[in-house]
Amino acid sequence: MRNVARRGLAVGFFDGVHLGHRAILESASAALTFANHPLSLLAPEKAPRLIMSAADRVAAIRACGVGDVVVLDFTRELSEMPAEDFAERHLKRAARDGAVYCGDNWRFGRGGRGDADMLRRMGFAVEVVPYATYGGERISSTRIRAALESGKVRDANAMLGREWFLRGKVVRGKGLGSQIGYPTVNVIPEDLRLDLQRGVYEVVAFGARALANYGVAPTCGESAWRAPVLELHFTDQAPKCAEGDAVSVSFRRFMRPEMKFDSVDELKSQIARDVCVLTGVMI
Repeated sequence: MRNVARRGLAVGFFDGVHLGHRAILESASAALTFANHPLSLLAPEKAPRLIMSAADRVAAIRACGVGDVVVLDFTRELSEMPAEDFAERHLKRAARDGAVYCGDNWRFGRGGRGDADMLRRMGFAVEVVPYATYGGERISSTRIRAALESGKVRDANAMLGREWFLRGKVVRGKGLGSQIGYPTVNVIPEDLRLDLQRGVYEVVAFGARALANYGVAPTCGESAWRAPVLELHFTDQAPKCAEGDAVSVSFRRFMRPEMKFDSVDELKSQIARDVCVLTGVMI
């Protein structure tokens, strides 16, 4: 980040708080965002599946060095507010004597009429921050969502500038993992809106590396999970945790899709191969 005194207001939804967002946030002393995505009100069928919760988004914005984060509920009343009124009511005081920092596609006010040029005509100082790129293309929350939903975790992490994570709670499992020599800690994701690719991942949870299967355990037949669960197998000593414990799971890479095996022995053999890939130790 720039080693300068922070002034002004960064504006945007900032889902993921990726590298492009950080470029907008790095000079601002305050930020303005929405608790809910505007499309969740205006066109729910088009609303994006979000990368992170509102609380985690605010925490990530603060972690960028922004001291004051203003979070507005995007309501029908707010959606119908003229752009000039929105600027006067919500931007002027927050920007104080600094600039408004935004991306080139940021719009506000009724019908999306407000933009950087309008703010300049109203007397605001505005800095439109150039977008960041990855792989020769613009970094966006949309690209990151698509990467996570297709198993391209390393690409998503590169665009985020950190490891993507989800939160969940420990639940009681089926006991099969312990029976076949690969005990698991089972986690039900909370507030996961992405259609995350089902399969096996390298993750970090409770401060330790683990092999994680995200899915329904189809080999278990009628005992399969009804909704996707994270089954974590720790290759070293398993952490101490109890049912109901909260956990944050960071994703490092996607290893293979979820598979249904003809027998438990086949499943056991595949898990052994997965552990070898994870640890680099051949059996």
